Amino acid sequence: MAAALLRTMTVGLIAACAVATAHADNAPAEIRIGQTLPYSGPLSGFGAIGRVQETYFSKINADGGINGRKVRFISLDDAYSPPKTVEHTRRLVEQDDVLLMFGALGTATNNAVHRYLNGKKVPQLLVLSGATKWNDPQRYPWTMPGMVAYASEGVVYAKHVLQAKPNAKIAILAQNDDFGRDYVGGFKRALGDKAASMIVAEASYEPAAPTISSQLAALKASGADVLFGVTLGKFTSQMIKGIAEINWKPDLFFVPTSASSITFLEPAGLDNAVGLISSSYTKDVGDAQWANDADVREYFAFMRQNMPSVDPRNGHYATGYINARLLAAVLTACGDDLSRDNVLRQATALRELQLPLLLPGITVSTAPDDYLPFQTLRLRRFDGQSWIGFGNLIDDR
Repeated sequence: MAAALLRTMTVGLIAACAVATAHADNAPAEIRIGQTLPYSGPLSGFGAIGRVQETYFSKINADGGINGRKVRFISLDDAYSPPKTVEHTRRLVEQDDVLLMFGALGTATNNAVHRYLNGKKVPQLLVLSGATKWNDPQRYPWTMPGMVAYASEGVVYAKHVLQAKPNAKIAILAQNDDFGRDYVGGFKRALGDKAASMIVAEASYEPAAPTISSQLAALKASGADVLFGVTLGKFTSQMIKGIAEINWKPDLFFVPTSASSITFLEPAGLDNAVGLISSSYTKDVGDAQWANDADVREYFAFMRQNMPSVDPRNGHYATGYINARLLAAVLTACGDDLSRDNVLRQATALRELQLPLLLPGITVSTAPDDYLPFQTLRLRRFDGQSWIGFGNLIDDR
C-alpha cells in the first residue's frame, strides 16, 4: 500500500511539474500565424507576398523552427473583399486559434477586421497599407503597420522641395480618397507655414474618372514648377504622358512609391518618365545596380532553391520576404513567452533591427507610442531604364 501511495505521489508530482512547466513556457507546441491575401480577383498578383512567406516559414521549420517550435502559417484567399476578410479572420481566430494575424493587404480589408481584432486582443501585425490610421497605439494598441505611411512619404518629398527649391511654386494632383489625403496631409505638414505660399494650385480626381486631362491643364496654367502627383494605376500613366503632351516640364516631379512600378511608366513612354522622383527604403532586386549586393544575392539564392519556377525580380516576393524576416525576428525575441501580450510587446520595442534588402543605413525601430517600423527613405530618380538613388537618407520626423 505504501508503494502504491508512493507511485501515486510520484505520478502526481510529475504531472504538477508538467503543468508548472507549461505555464512557465506559456507557449504552444507550434506557432500559428493567420493571414488573408487576394490570391484571386483583380489584385491576385499580391498573392506572391503570401506564397514567399509560406515558403520562408517552411524553410524555418526544416531548420528547426523558431526557438524550437514549428510555425504553422495559414494564409487564406479573401479576393480583396472585406466580407471575405471578415469571414476568414473570424475562422482563423476562433477555429484555428492563431496567435496573431500577419501581413494582410489593403485599407478596406484591414479596416473590416480592425475593431474585431483589437476587441479580441489579437495582434494585427505588419498591415500592408500605408494609411495613417494603423499607427494609433492609444486607440488601437493591437494593430501595427508594416510599411511606410503615406503621410511619412509626403513629408520626405516636402523636405526635399524645401532644400532643393525653397522658392518653388507647387501644384498637387491627388486621388480623392484617404490614400490621396494622407499623402497631401504629410506633404503640407512638412512644408509648415510655407505651404500657403508655396502651393499655388491643387486638383483632385475620382478613382472612377475616365481621364485627368482637364486637371493637368489647370495645374499647368497655375505656373507651377513643381508637381506632386498622388496617383494610382492608370492615372499615373495618364499623368506622365499628359504633362508631356501639353509640354509641361516641372523642375521637380514626384510620384508615390506605389506608383513607381515600371508597369505604370511603360504605357506613358519611358522617355516621358525621365527625371521622375520617388522614394524607397529597400533595394530593388530587379535593378542591375544591386546585382552583386550580398543581401540581394542571398535573396536570389533563396528563391532559386525554394521557388525556382517564379520570377524573383517581382517586387512582391521581395516585400513578402522582408516582412517574413521581420516577423521571425519578433517571434524569436519572444523566447518562450508566446503570449499575445508579449508578441505585441516585442513587436513594439524593436531597436535598430537590421533586415536583408533594406537600403544601407536603414534599420527598423518601433516604440510603444510609435508603431511605424519604417520611417526613413531615400529619394530616387528615374533615368529612363531604372531608379537611381540620390542624396542622403531622409526621415519623417
